[in-house]
Amino acid sequence: METKYLTFFSFCFPNTICVLLLLIVSWLARSIIDRNWLRTLLRRTEAKKNQEDENKMSLLDLPDLTLDCILEKLSPSELCATACVCSELRDKCVSDHLWQKHMETKWGRLMGDAATQEWKSHVATLMRCLRSSNQSSSKPNWRSRFVASLKPFSWLSSNHGCDKRGSSYFAPIDSVMYWYSNLENGKFWFPAQVYNRENGHVGFMMSCYDAKIRYDFKTDTFQAKYSAHGRRAAEEKVTWQRLRPSQVDTKSRDLHVSDSLHGLRPGDHFEIQWRRTKEFPYGWWFGIVGHQQNCDGEENCRCHTDENVVMEFRQFRPESPWSRTVINRKEHRETGNEDDGFYGGVKKLGTEDEVSTWKRLWPSQSLE
Repeated sequence: METKYLTFFSFCFPNTICVLLLLIVSWLARSIIDRNWLRTLLRRTEAKKNQEDENKMSLLDLPDLTLDCILEKLSPSELCATACVCSELRDKCVSDHLWQKHMETKWGRLMGDAATQEWKSHVATLMRCLRSSNQSSSKPNWRSRFVASLKPFSWLSSNHGCDKRGSSYFAPIDSVMYWYSNLENGKFWFPAQVYNRENGHVGFMMSCYDAKIRYDFKTDTFQAKYSAHGRRAAEEKVTWQRLRPSQVDTKSRDLHVSDSLHGLRPGDHFEIQWRRTKEFPYGWWFGIVGHQQNCDGEENCRCHTDENVVMEFRQFRPESPWSRTVINRKEHRETGNEDDGFYGGVKKLGTEDEVSTWKRLWPSQSLE
């Protein structure tokens, strides 16, 4: 019996080993075939994809005129996002002719001569810093670090993420795009005039004062800083409607040359400089030319020929000491005293837009 079992096992073990070897060889053969087939499939797929890519048309394949027409239709944020795509589009998207339109549309009303001069001075300072850093040793100095740390496109990061991809460095410092972006993110303080300063404080109602302002893109309003008699007053959330460009020809402490006094007639609208004391800067106050006390009325009015002109401030009650003043047409300089304040130069309002702006700011009730 034992002899039969030994004979059986001696026959089975060699056959089992052979079967296992055959299975291993078969598996290896299939693996090699599958791998070659997979490589072939991948090569064919890649070749097909390359062929499809060659048949596709890139935005940069368009004629320059066509591409410029497309870029002109983009908003500022879309231009910045497009500039992040590649270096070729970046060079096109930072062109001044594309950004000049956006600058005029949004900022043209406030970018008067004074603000423009302030920006040019700011750019000149940055350029001097860059030249100085380039001429210095290889070790970065404070000027180069200052210029390199400028990030004027933070207003885009929430929508497009451009700020995280380095867009703060692709706009030349002297470009319109860089100017626009510094205005948008509030990095640039510029001169302007604010109507009814300090949130319409009763002491400044129907006046307009010089200030330095900057934009807050989150609230679409401005922050303003005023300078007066050694102290500074600040105001936040100043709306666009309360702003106008600052003047270059007349600084806040300079007396305006009155060249329109001889032509003023009753009913004309004007602005006149006024300051509380001679240590304060001037503000511009809105008024209307009135009649002389001895005038017979509109039909026989000869007030325009009188050497004196009546300046009325009808936002005040008639009994208020601030409701009117009289100045001489020929010899007017600065007049007044420490009690009533000092009246400076006069300018006549020549357009309906100027007058309507003041009327929109008219107080709901008369001032005392």
